[in-house]
Amino acid sequence: MPAVASRGKRNRRTVNEINMVPFIDVMLVLLIIFMVTAPMLTPGAINVPKAGKSERPPTKNIAHVLLGKDGTIKLQAGKSSKELTLPELGGAAKAWQSEQPEDSAMLLVADKDLSYQKVMDAMTAIQAAGVKRVALQVAGK
Repeated sequence: MPAVASRGKRNRRTVNEINMVPFIDVMLVLLIIFMVTAPMLTPGAINVPKAGKSERPPTKNIAHVLLGKDGTIKLQAGKSSKELTLPELGGAAKAWQSEQPEDSAMLLVADKDLSYQKVMDAMTAIQAAGVKRVALQVAGK
């Protein structure tokens, strides 16, 4: 009996520590759930914004400016076609625009592998020549 009495005489202290084991268990279960479900939630397709239609569709007079992968610039207006350099493109666009009705448009067709800077340089030259309506198109597979 003295052994039983000695148990009751122990000083009992309050435990001020938090038991972390249940917290870690819950976090590991949540981690496994997220790791399993995350690949299933990945969308297969990306929603790309659509371009709207123009308020005024262009007339039949459309010139095509073709930008090749190798940096060549070709202007096709009607049945005529000529190869140009970037500085010549502005003058040719200005001459073409002066012969056309006001709602005429130029279609800038660039190869998909061409750098964006070259496309913007050509577009800047066309707009500086006074062409108000410029459309963009990507060529290539």
